[in-house]
Amino acid sequence: MRIKLINPNTSSAMTEAMARAAREVASPGTRIDAVTAASGPASIEGHYDEAISVIGLIDQMRADPDADAYVIACFGDPGLLAARELTEAPVLGIAEAAMHTATFLATSFSVVTTLDRTRIISEALVRNYGMQAACRRVRATDLPVLELEEPGDRVNEIVFAECLRALDQDRCGAIVLGCAGMAGLVDYLRARLPVPVIDGVTAAVKIAEALVGGGLRTSKHGDLAYPLPKAYSGSLAAYAPSVREGLGEQRPEIHAAR
Repeated sequence: MRIKLINPNTSSAMTEAMARAAREVASPGTRIDAVTAASGPASIEGHYDEAISVIGLIDQMRADPDADAYVIACFGDPGLLAARELTEAPVLGIAEAAMHTATFLATSFSVVTTLDRTRIISEALVRNYGMQAACRRVRATDLPVLELEEPGDRVNEIVFAECLRALDQDRCGAIVLGCAGMAGLVDYLRARLPVPVIDGVTAAVKIAEALVGGGLRTSKHGDLAYPLPKAYSGSLAAYAPSVREGLGEQRPEIHAAR
């Protein structure tokens, strides 16, 4: 099984850290191909960043249409539904994966994330994923994402302190880490906290393995059907879905951007 882990920001250091975390939990026989977006923002810390990052994500999928599953390694889950339209392979967003995993382990969780503006984005995901009853609170540490590239004592202590406040004030049963760059903090936090600490990167990898192993594919009935063939204009002309025949249905050809 081959899982493609896509970092939609352009930080290769962050990609390497996430790849290490993913490979530590991957089953024997699972290959993790971790890649960094070739275009887009250095970090994703707002709606504009997310919107622009989707192009780099799509480029990585179009360049490699044969992966068994894809993981979008950003807690905003940018472009998740668009990515699912492109392929029958399972596509996991790490926020959705982490929140569902938390509900398997506790009746409630709090999210500990980076900047306050990303807290608002995470709250929208909680609503979109129907997690209002389980999510006690989304907490911001005001750490810029790129400070997580090489976490040290200061970063560890800031995140740990916010987790302690979540346990004390929110009375939550689990902690969800609200940034892919926090994958490297999991061992540190699990050793010091009395509750499950869920990293979305590793959660998404294990769920992807389960879906592929169970022979499950992304639905192509309804809104996740392949994109409709049509012309695109201007600088996005190369992204227009083309068509090929396959198994009695018309499907778009996913090819590398020209």
